[in-house]
Amino acid sequence: MPELPDLTVYLEALQQRIVGTRLESITLHNPFLLRTAVPPLASAFGREVRELRRVGKRIAIGLEGDLWLVLHLMIAGRLHWFDSGSKTRGRAPLARFQFDRGTLTLTEAGTRRRASLHLLQGRNALGAADPGGLDVLPATPEAFSQRLIAENHTLKRALTDPQLFSGIGNAYSDEILHRARLSPLALTLKLDAAQIARLFDATRAVLTEWTVRLRQEADGKFPEGVTAFRPEMAVHGRFKLPCPVCGTQVQRIRYAENETNYCPRCQTEDRVLADRALSRLLKDDWPRTVEELERQR
Repeated sequence: MPELPDLTVYLEALQQRIVGTRLESITLHNPFLLRTAVPPLASAFGREVRELRRVGKRIAIGLEGDLWLVLHLMIAGRLHWFDSGSKTRGRAPLARFQFDRGTLTLTEAGTRRRASLHLLQGRNALGAADPGGLDVLPATPEAFSQRLIAENHTLKRALTDPQLFSGIGNAYSDEILHRARLSPLALTLKLDAAQIARLFDATRAVLTEWTVRLRQEADGKFPEGVTAFRPEMAVHGRFKLPCPVCGTQVQRIRYAENETNYCPRCQTEDRVLADRALSRLLKDDWPRTVEELERQR
């Protein structure tokens, strides 16, 4: 799922291309993408784009008349831009947004359709679409701490909860926790002040560094190849590869459709965390420490 760094670069690319232009039409190739009926989608046609916003993990396109097109890309949704006069190409789009300077398309990999489009009237309606998570980059350490310890959750859940923190998902939470040298299963109410401060600094650093990296990678072009799995990442998507800090094999916990990646030496005091499915299957053969893991290798 595109997270804060990816969405920031998307918004910067859209800012250059569609603000000040007119939305001529929207063609839906999958009617289930649109999740609202009032106001009607055609009421957005012919309106000038006035501003862009990130609302959690959503992209909001503000049109004159206080109308807002709100796109949630979910896991597999991606945006593509084609200048006027060029042909659209690639995966068949779910929707095509025609502006007077070019065409924006929304595609979604796989067969499950999760991406969504809402057309909202007014800033109150837009505000209601915001899950309310704290934007960490401009936040103070005190605000971050208060939000983190408001309830007792594991760190992985807390960081990825859109009602607690804005724009952080599965990928960057792994990177943040590795940078902070904290277990994904550590409980928020058991953290001391030094650990909270370390987590705050790591969150800001990881999100800032990756935003800069993705911006440089795009180099003024519209960002393509947006993915949650990048070889430069420390642990996310790097199961069984060496940790860049200590060389220990990166481990993972799998649950539902997600997984948590971590370094047992850097983050969990050499403990290998139990993967619910595999540890139940292997029972006593499940390695509980780095040493046991290395002996099995």
